[in-house]
Amino acid sequence: MSTKEAPDAWLAEDPLPAEPVPIVERWLNQAFQTRGQENPHAVALATVDPDGRPSVRIVLCNHIDTERGAFTMYTNRSSRKGRAIAHEPRAAIVFHWPGRQARVEGRVAPTSDAVSDAYFATRPLEARLGAWASQQSEPIESRDQLLDAVRSVQDRFGATREADPVPRPPHWGGLELTAEAVELWVGRVGRVHDRAIWRRRTVGAPWTTTRLQP
Repeated sequence: MSTKEAPDAWLAEDPLPAEPVPIVERWLNQAFQTRGQENPHAVALATVDPDGRPSVRIVLCNHIDTERGAFTMYTNRSSRKGRAIAHEPRAAIVFHWPGRQARVEGRVAPTSDAVSDAYFATRPLEARLGAWASQQSEPIESRDQLLDAVRSVQDRFGATREADPVPRPPHWGGLELTAEAVELWVGRVGRVHDRAIWRRRTVGAPWTTTRLQP
């Protein structure tokens, strides 16, 4: 095994680790430390629209609850993805870092108002104003019209400094994906990659592990 492969030697060994979510969190922390990409917490979020059409986009995974195996993202819940999840509350996300990939599938539910409020308060002023101004996924005639909407919101709340309070819009909040399946992949020499999947029936239930061929 090469030095490059050594940090993930455990995935080449049997039995596989019992818990997959702490590994995802560890990989994410390492990606932030190495600064190999601008947004290591970016994930591809896949949903199914009410008409059955799949859709995927990049969002940010802002929190991982390793105890519950849950992944939290924040968005306009009236957006296309929000409407899709309201119709079909199952989704999948994919993290990708150099030589590593983590796929997560499960059910999605809104976070509490308290959790959404707390996170919204940490966002930059421009992002808080934009959350009010943008009717996400809806058509708009021009960028000037969008900027006018932002200025209108700014005037409404009298917010000109970073510390100025702007309340969370009722349509904006967290979406928590609770994992039912987690697949981990590590690139290896000669494309003989390591790949395994963990599955469980409910939160708190033990994971079953299966090694997959690459």
